[in-house]
Amino acid sequence: MTFSLVGRCARTGMLGAAVTTSSIAVGSRCQYARAGIGASLTQHRTDPRLGPLALDLLARGFTAEEALKAIVAATPHRDWRQLAVIDAAGRTAVYSGAQVRGERGEAEGRDCAAIANIVRSETIPRAMVESFERSPDLPLARRLVDALAAGEAAGGERQPVMSAALIVVDKEPFPYVDLRVDDHPKPIAELSRLWSIYQVEADAYVTRAVDPEQASSPPNMAR
Repeated sequence: MTFSLVGRCARTGMLGAAVTTSSIAVGSRCQYARAGIGASLTQHRTDPRLGPLALDLLARGFTAEEALKAIVAATPHRDWRQLAVIDAAGRTAVYSGAQVRGERGEAEGRDCAAIANIVRSETIPRAMVESFERSPDLPLARRLVDALAAGEAAGGERQPVMSAALIVVDKEPFPYVDLRVDDHPKPIAELSRLWSIYQVEADAYVTRAVDPEQASSPPNMAR
């Protein structure tokens, strides 16, 4: 009952992920990213330990495929898991265990990979990948959110989605953007709205952290 995407911007090297589901607070469980390392997704009978583990393996020099194979080999309940990984070079790997329920799908594309389970059509991941690949000049965050919208337009879940989340990392150890819609009747549209607002200040928030003397604050925002 989840569909999601990992992606990389070839222009900037940014990495990120976006996810949506029909349960609450999906962003707290499923998506992970680390600057200069990669991004990962863990879903379906979700084990939140597997996302950070994938990033740790990438940091040790594993490729996305090597990291995923290592995780699957070492995971006792692998048949219940659905996973996706992208590394800093844009290489991807996906996995769906034998016990992943309902209509499910996987798709890999240039600098991206999508996975879905308990959805209306196994073609949803391909629709997400095609959306992502169509707009290489847009900010990574926008491409990821638009890919979620494409997945929804291609059929989405069997139940209405409730939550959605977006994470993008750049050069710093903290996220460039980390937005979550935890309980909303239209979470993908709300996530899109939040990104449109946040985008205006995203670079400024980084400057305030790394070079505060060069930062400027709007009159109503002295954070």
